[in-house]
Amino acid sequence: MSEFKKIISNLKKDISELNSLIDFKTLKIEIEELEEKSQSPDIWNDRKVGTELMTSLASKKSFLDKINYINSSVESYYQLVQDSTEDEIKVLEKDSIEELKNIKDEIKIIETDLQFSGEHDQYDVLMTISGGAGGVDAQDWASMLLRMYLRWADKKNFKAEILTSSPGEEAGIKSALLRITGEKVFGLLKGEKGVHRLVRLSPFNSANLRHTSFALVEVIPDFQKTVNVEVNNDDLKIEAFKASGAGGQSVQKNSSAIRLTHKPSGIVVSVQNERSQSQNKNIALQILKSRLIDLENVKNKEKENELKGEFVSAEWGNQVRSYVLHPYTLVKDIRSGFEMPDAQRVLDGDLDQLLYEFLKFINKSQNTN
Repeated sequence: MSEFKKIISNLKKDISELNSLIDFKTLKIEIEELEEKSQSPDIWNDRKVGTELMTSLASKKSFLDKINYINSSVESYYQLVQDSTEDEIKVLEKDSIEELKNIKDEIKIIETDLQFSGEHDQYDVLMTISGGAGGVDAQDWASMLLRMYLRWADKKNFKAEILTSSPGEEAGIKSALLRITGEKVFGLLKGEKGVHRLVRLSPFNSANLRHTSFALVEVIPDFQKTVNVEVNNDDLKIEAFKASGAGGQSVQKNSSAIRLTHKPSGIVVSVQNERSQSQNKNIALQILKSRLIDLENVKNKEKENELKGEFVSAEWGNQVRSYVLHPYTLVKDIRSGFEMPDAQRVLDGDLDQLLYEFLKFINKSQNTN
């Protein structure tokens, strides 16, 4: 088989796998229903509703047209190479190399987009990182994870804000809460929730012994833009305290940091990144509302698996990922089995491959169930 025939054959396999991920019947029904609604004379009574409907209709039709075009193009090329001589194939290869590259790129883009089909994948993220079992090493490990996610966000040109952090007794952090804002952030990071395990030579042990540390990462969608939850002031315990860590002299002198405790649920939110107490209170209230929405969602088992997962303690037996720095270097996702040998590269924020491999694993698991 010629190299060009192999390219076409591989494209045919790729598009076949892509088709298996798409429910064409449901997609066509959704388009028909949206087209029917778009004909209603009342559609523009609410401009926002009308705009959203038309945008959704255009998006679904464009997606279907694109898939149909790729299917048709690949099938045409496949039939051509079956019926062509070697000389004809050489001419065809020369004339079509750019189009085939574009088709391959388009398939990859669509595959990536299909990873983000979750209800909340488009949302921003509220992430909490907490040191687990392992003492000072675990607190240092929590700070390493915080640095990793901040660097990842920077590489993606996402906005990352540390809303509050609690410094460790000797090094690192006990915990940190951050908000990451960007395109499909929750879709990308939802698989990060769980226990992250580090194996290394401890810098805090005089004998420099091998040590295992744990940190817990919690990830929920940031619902602040769509939040519609009323919180009774009588249900809140509001405390002001002095911010810890970096922030400037005025932050340190004034009790600008805020801690909100929602008595019925027991949820506690602390925010210290702004200089004024009122700003921190507003942010804390937004986060509290997001957590209350998430709490309501996870009462449903399916939502629980998608959004937050069951609570797990940060120790042995609950790991989602293992990072080894000694006696070799390796990062392994326990669930998908995907490995990256350059652990330092991952800790410097090069997370994309791990994130996408996990998303592929989840989608394949769902499609086989």
